Amino acid sequence: MALPAITIGPRVRKSPFYDATMRAGAKAFTIYNHMFMPTSYGDPSAEYWSLVQGVTLWDVAAERQVEIIGPDALKLTQLLTPRDIDRCPINRARYVVFVDDNGGIINDAVLYRHAENHFWLSPGDGDVLLWAKGVAAQSGLDVTVREPDASPLQLQGPLAPRVAHKLFGDLAIELGYYHFTHTTLDDIPVVLSRTGWSGELGYEIILLDGSRGTELWEHCMAAGAEWGIEPACPSLARSMEGGLLSYCSDITLNDDPFTIGMERLLDIDKPHDYIGKAALQAIAKTGPTRRLVGANFHGAPVIPNEHFMPVKSGEDVVGHVTRYAYSPRLEHNIALVNLPVALAAPGTPILLDAGDGWRSAEVVDIPWITAEKTIPAW
Repeated sequence: MALPAITIGPRVRKSPFYDATMRAGAKAFTIYNHMFMPTSYGDPSAEYWSLVQGVTLWDVAAERQVEIIGPDALKLTQLLTPRDIDRCPINRARYVVFVDDNGGIINDAVLYRHAENHFWLSPGDGDVLLWAKGVAAQSGLDVTVREPDASPLQLQGPLAPRVAHKLFGDLAIELGYYHFTHTTLDDIPVVLSRTGWSGELGYEIILLDGSRGTELWEHCMAAGAEWGIEPACPSLARSMEGGLLSYCSDITLNDDPFTIGMERLLDIDKPHDYIGKAALQAIAKTGPTRRLVGANFHGAPVIPNEHFMPVKSGEDVVGHVTRYAYSPRLEHNIALVNLPVALAAPGTPILLDAGDGWRSAEVVDIPWITAEKTIPAW
């Protein structure tokens, strides 16, 4: 059955790189944070291998930044997340989560600290801007929450450092993992950050002048030409291999950070108050009832799921698949599954609905392939 057409109007925004991606051959888009985001240039397998063997450029301007600035910006940011932001130096980034009163996850994000009281939040697909504005409005704090003119490109793959060095010189190589800096590229203002969502070495080049998107795209493609740079999109298979989770898929409001293995992001007893503190402290004592884990299964390459798929233990439905895909490097299918803690141990046999019938699977630890973080010498 053919999928229905989706009517799009001006309420869905185009990124500063939209024209460039169309010329580069973008074939499909999704709507992410109320903006078009490319999802395919026609051959996901070719994009995967370009990412894991070479270098790719992605339009991820749909990662809309949420800026928190003003005398009380640090206080508001501490209120929003259970991670202790006092520990984040200026010009560093941190991975954070936001939770509601019950400990359910509002969103996950990369937090950038530009100054003592100046932050960006780079969240997944969700209305974090409105959440932060609502909290700020009720807080009585002297702070401004807004969306800045900031649009990221991601330069990702093992050869990304070579392209970044050509663009930015030694600065790109000296930049530490999850460090960032303000700079320019032929007078185009950008933030250069050692972050990304690929599991490979990479950078985010965040454009600070939305009128110059095509210029920045062309600079990056020209610099990468000698290394065979290709336009690409976030890779389902590579993100899953690396255990990189996706909000609205692997993470939902029904999940707490313990369920999805994000305990490392929690300073639950930090001296500052934050939303969901009592709930997270209670869950920490009892432990979660469910866990997000991996699963391996064989047979024909699976077609990626469009919605959660049921998981059985014996005849009982006990959980759901959040995402599954065929891994070209592992040469078998992999899945992320949400299960009761009692069934979440590696080696546990389960059945999952692969869309073409039930298949036997085995629970495994994640990630399957560890993310690359260290730039090798050359």
